[in-house]
Amino acid sequence: MVLQMKVSQFIELKRRQISFYVTAFTHQTLPYSELHLFLWDTLEEWQQVKVTQNEPYSKYERVFWHLMHLLSYWSEKQLLKDQYLRDELTLCVEFLDGEGCFPVDCVGIRP
Repeated sequence: MVLQMKVSQFIELKRRQISFYVTAFTHQTLPYSELHLFLWDTLEEWQQVKVTQNEPYSKYERVFWHLMHLLSYWSEKQLLKDQYLRDELTLCVEFLDGEGCFPVDCVGIRP
């Protein structure tokens, strides 16, 4: 029997992991290939999450999905070199770590 995780449990677990991966990547101590693998593994794990109809988003979940989108949409070079993107990554990570404010233009939605 496979136990299904709730959305809130999934986000609580994954927000800490994505924060670690993004920080390591932006400090160039983690190769992009590892970050990319984390993204795909996370999406695969998401398939096991039980989402009820009209379940509301938490602020953490919105930022989490926004960050997942940024990381999967932009290239490695752009993520490392574009200062606007780097600032956006930092804002998201700080919020997910409980140290920052909710990013103003964050529109993260579930896949």
